Amino acid sequence: MHAPTVYLAGFDVFRPDAVAQGEGLKACCAAQGWQGLYPLDNALPEGLQGLTAARWICEANLALIRRADAVLANLNNFRGAEPDSGTAFEVGFAVALGKPVVGYLDDGRTLREQLGGALDADGLTVEDFGLPRNLMLACTAHLVVGDAQAALQALSRRFRNRP
Repeated sequence: MHAPTVYLAGFDVFRPDAVAQGEGLKACCAAQGWQGLYPLDNALPEGLQGLTAARWICEANLALIRRADAVLANLNNFRGAEPDSGTAFEVGFAVALGKPVVGYLDDGRTLREQLGGALDADGLTVEDFGLPRNLMLACTAHLVVGDAQAALQALSRRFRNRP
């Protein structure tokens, strides 16, 4: 029997040490019996640039999500007070495919606590459901306050106990 596969979604691909970060995440997966699928495992074909390169990367990542048995998503803040929009899309895509998704974040406070009240800096209402992320993420992904390893442990428990 093969190890179950998990797509490693997150803004980690933008880090200066993105390849090393991916290797670390995949090693964490292997230690818990999973095969990690990291977006940078796909090598961009030589000569692709601009929109053509972007479309190739998008299709390659969607193929990895389709191949995966589950998704582990880094839902920490990225470039502001929200998770990476690409990661949020990948979570939604995986949910639409019926795959289990576990997201991890460092800050478990409610959105209102994180943003300092009922209105954000632009005067827009901050939802008040007692959740640390927008309800569309919090109600479709299992959220873990902690690191990737803690989230992977939660994913392993959920994966073993699924119907």
